[in-house]
Amino acid sequence: MARIKLPGMIGGLGITLKQLVTPTVTVQYPHEKEDPPTRARGVIALQEENCTVCMLCARSCPDWCIYIEGHKEKRPPRREGGRDRTVSVLDRFDIDYALCMYCGICVEVCPFDAIHWSPEYEYSEPDIAKLLHDKVKLGEWMPSVPDAEPLEVGAESGKKKK
Repeated sequence: MARIKLPGMIGGLGITLKQLVTPTVTVQYPHEKEDPPTRARGVIALQEENCTVCMLCARSCPDWCIYIEGHKEKRPPRREGGRDRTVSVLDRFDIDYALCMYCGICVEVCPFDAIHWSPEYEYSEPDIAKLLHDKVKLGEWMPSVPDAEPLEVGAESGKKKK
């Protein structure tokens, strides 16, 4: 017959009783919401006026979930006596979040700061076809993008000194 070790059983019961009286730390999610961490990867936001249709984000995406279309337009010269200039105009910028793995390569590779991480995380859909978000929807998340953190002491701002 197996003998029950009394000190071990009392210790286990003590831990159980201690856990019963300590307050819980569970957040009741739909009713209570916590702020995500500062550098959380929520959803990708688009600042449309910064996009030059360079396609670097779409070409760098390992999932091929970014779809971009644009056209070129003639614009008047910036200075008097100058030549007309050609400007790329963004027609379509879609991200298929059913394919996206949130790696952030598109955010890192964008040279014009047109793509940013937004802390928004509540954008689930019951229909997978509705996870293809266009430039209008991506632009709606832009106000929630936090400001860039200040540079550390001794860091260069990227601007060349004259």
